[in-house]
Amino acid sequence: MRKLITLAIFLFFAIAGFSQANVSQLLCDNLSNPIGIGVSNPTFSWQLKSDKRNVIQAAYEIRVSNDLSHLKKGKSLEWNSGKILSDESVHVIYKGNALQSAKKYFWQVRVWDNYGKASGWSTPAFFQMALLNETDWKAKWIEPGFEDIVGQPSPMFRKQFSSDKKIKSAAVFITAHGLYEAHINGHRVGEDYFTPGWTSYNKRLQYQEYDVTDLIKQGNNAIGVTLGSGWYRGHLAWDNNKNIYGKDISLLLQLIITYNDGSTKTIVSDESWKSTTGSIRSSSIYDGETIDGRLEKTGWTLPGYDDAKWSGVTVENFSNDNLIATINEAATRHETFKPVKIITTPKGEKVIDFGQNLVGWVMLKVNGNEGDKIIIQHAEVLDKEGNFYTTNLRAAKATSTYILNGKGEEFFEPHFTYYGFRYIKVEGIKGNLNPDDFTAVAIYADMKSTGTFTTSNALINQLQHNIEWGQKGNFLDVPTDCPQRDERLGWTGDAQVF
Repeated sequence: MRKLITLAIFLFFAIAGFSQANVSQLLCDNLSNPIGIGVSNPTFSWQLKSDKRNVIQAAYEIRVSNDLSHLKKGKSLEWNSGKILSDESVHVIYKGNALQSAKKYFWQVRVWDNYGKASGWSTPAFFQMALLNETDWKAKWIEPGFEDIVGQPSPMFRKQFSSDKKIKSAAVFITAHGLYEAHINGHRVGEDYFTPGWTSYNKRLQYQEYDVTDLIKQGNNAIGVTLGSGWYRGHLAWDNNKNIYGKDISLLLQLIITYNDGSTKTIVSDESWKSTTGSIRSSSIYDGETIDGRLEKTGWTLPGYDDAKWSGVTVENFSNDNLIATINEAATRHETFKPVKIITTPKGEKVIDFGQNLVGWVMLKVNGNEGDKIIIQHAEVLDKEGNFYTTNLRAAKATSTYILNGKGEEFFEPHFTYYGFRYIKVEGIKGNLNPDDFTAVAIYADMKSTGTFTTSNALINQLQHNIEWGQKGNFLDVPTDCPQRDERLGWTGDAQVF
């Protein structure tokens, strides 16, 4: 009898739809917890989950607050949509109070299903606003305080500042004419590479926003930024084509610190900054990068560094009307590869095979004497005799050159260039190459995989593998035609095939 009662109860709840739906995968403007939303009315999306069949959304309610505790209590909200009878769950437009520049907001959603049952409130998500108005920019464009042209060493900019109160949050907004790499108190800012990305700079120049709360400390702090010519003024296409968008290389940076007492402090790029050059002696997307370890400015991104002998900077009056918040997927690090074979070619060349054609660069760990020069060239294939082959690169040198400082184990990798390769030729290392000293890292746009495809046929699976890696290699910030030779130009003809 007890078993029959238990079974009856189970069937009742199953028929009545006892299982409660829940909400997950919250996205703001198609991104999970984005930083740098540049529109006044972002959109919200979510997914409904249930272990029952035939469950659909019949209504939703969204609430938004700039305070997480207020959000959870449902008070002091920037927006409460109320119960909306709709199955819409994609790109629901924000319709609350005006959102403020650089401010962080929290949001959550609950839904009612077609059985009339309400879900619980979702786990809160957040989004952080960019600088919505041109007048929000207080920073000034700065150039190095010395003569600088294409092919010269990468300029470095530095600013030391104090922060005397307890910090609640900090966000930095950065862009450049050229490419930038920023550090605060010795730590790299963000995980993105080749920022601010490649756009038609005269029409649209992206800036990036980073949450740097964990990098700022109470007391003395320092910011250091290195610039590369990149697509802005570096060589592009053929016939010594350079300075396409401008001849300058410049920085625009604004750091906003919010303290626990509600007050704020803003650090901007201006005439108070210092500039110099360091170990990056040349940097070109086509030709590669030369780094001289003897000229490294050790500790220059830390507070207390002596920059008395550095040059000042020049302030430029560039317009900000082309600035936009980032809308693309930035290039980031992905897979890494160790050598699968060390080869001595018929010509006697020392060659490393990484077993995969990829786009990125090689990280090198090395010991040697001061002034030792290590040259790494990159290639996709060997010729029919098994020798290193670079004819298909045309005029692109695709070479990393590293000069050692001789102070023990050294680590090298490029900053403002990339290569398409499977093989590298190494010169300057005496004796046998140690595979542990070389690591290839793939760098491409931070695309999310949405599915997989496999078959019982090994050749088809290899074809699919090649297609995926062809896409990865040609999606470094923008869709390109090739990632290795003196071209690497935006080209949607190949992209549409993918």
